[in-house]
Amino acid sequence: MGKKRIVKKGGDTEGAGSRASSGRTSRRKMEGGVVYVEATYNNTKVSLADTAGNVVAWSSSGSLGFAGAKKGTPFAAAKVGELIGDKATQMGVKEVNVVVAGVGAGRESSIRAFATKGIHINSIKDTTPVPHNGPRAKKPRRV
Repeated sequence: MGKKRIVKKGGDTEGAGSRASSGRTSRRKMEGGVVYVEATYNNTKVSLADTAGNVVAWSSSGSLGFAGAKKGTPFAAAKVGELIGDKATQMGVKEVNVVVAGVGAGRESSIRAFATKGIHINSIKDTTPVPHNGPRAKKPRRV
């Protein structure tokens, strides 16, 4: 029952592909871009866009195979940053601006991992929404 895996001489198993692969290589070449980091408590999403705002590459902790509470960890965010950094270097990106949104644990670690790939970061902008007064308070309880 079920599909049998065939073991080749090199020790590679058929049908057991890597989830963190960078997929097909992009033919698009660009000098600069914008990296958007969305760090929530449960996940970290990183996307690379050109200067016009068109997303050319993206990844998240969940798409790399992390599940449950592990998706929100700094380690998972670092792996996402490294993957997007690899994709950016393949496209020839030299410098980027970073836009960060959210208060999750992967804010800083994803940017640090992206920077290790040799891409110059011009600026880091925080666009986390901050409530000025919040929702209307509950009316006082009458006893």
